[in-house]
Amino acid sequence: MNYHVLTLFPEMIENCIETSITGRAINKGIISFEAVNIRDYATNRHKHVDDYPYGGGAGMVMQVEPIHLACNAIKEKAGANTRVIYLTPQGRVFNQSIAKELAKEEELIFLCGHYEGVDERVIEMDVTDCISIGDYVLTGGELAAMVVIDAVSRMVPGVLSNEDSGVNESFENNLLEYPQYTRPEIYEGYKVPDILLSGHHANIEKWRREQSIYRTLKYRPDLLDEAVLDKKDKKYLENIKISLHSQD
Repeated sequence: MNYHVLTLFPEMIENCIETSITGRAINKGIISFEAVNIRDYATNRHKHVDDYPYGGGAGMVMQVEPIHLACNAIKEKAGANTRVIYLTPQGRVFNQSIAKELAKEEELIFLCGHYEGVDERVIEMDVTDCISIGDYVLTGGELAAMVVIDAVSRMVPGVLSNEDSGVNESFENNLLEYPQYTRPEIYEGYKVPDILLSGHHANIEKWRREQSIYRTLKYRPDLLDEAVLDKKDKKYLENIKISLHSQD
């Protein structure tokens, strides 16, 4: 996986992506990235990349030319059909399914907007995907790009040291992850559930599955509409609902 990030602040991307799991993946050659300064493609004397919006209004808008030139330069080496992802509150809301979808690509271009956004012609000419990380506004697209890159990188084979870590996580099959515990066995009166100390793997897996369903119902019931559940799961879910209803 090769990431190309178009930004006005390349140091933000560099300082973040070179740490932790993504940093190790870069060192192993599993993923690569380049932070491309959009100002390098400005053709005016002072390297300005923004201007006042036509029709008036507050703020500045990023110009079409430097962004378009930067996209073309990257596509010359990455491929003409490389997906260009613009981080914007107007995009589809990012989730684990989109992360898996993007992880199938070999090259991805991310466009980080600033000010009041980018000239609409950039979206018409270059952008293939508009993605939002939530219903709020950030100063720029860099943090949003890093959220997407981090989530996508976890889906790239070889990035995680334990491949199962990418499978048994929250949002897998639209369920939240089960509770996790480690040493000590007892801390200030709080004890690890006995089932996890039993050594009975089948019972542990059953408990974890049920906990995932319970947590999803408790914290994110909206996910259950698309959750992958078998007959035992559905029966357990109905029993939980009856139990919780009787407690109200």
